[in-house]
Amino acid sequence: QVQLVESGGGLVQPGGSLRVSCKVSGTIFGIWAMGWYRQAPGKQRELVASITRGLNTNYVDSVKGRFTISRDNAKNTVYLQMDSLKFEDTAVYYCNRVSDRGAFDSWGQGTQVTVSS
Repeated sequence: QVQLVESGGGLVQPGGSLRVSCKVSGTIFGIWAMGWYRQAPGKQRELVASITRGLNTNYVDSVKGRFTISRDNAKNTVYLQMDSLKFEDTAVYYCNRVSDRGAFDSWGQGTQVTVSS
């Protein structure tokens, strides 16, 4: 069974930075494109960044130039470096695969990122 464990969230002021991490187990991590998703209160979960196994990256327009996704296949871990954070980045952040098969059935608990002054 696939397990995803997110960590690294917290409270940060606008303009600040955070790096969140996601450790994946129970699957061959290196074969999947992975993504970071977020869900703000009252909104649907959205994919904000993705990285292929070939290290190609893609970002939603609202985070381009501010967020950087990366992965370490040796550690089965995907990261999201978030800079110049804005109030609207407040959400619970989750990782999961990005595939035409859909996401893994299981989701982690997520990590809360709160941007507040």
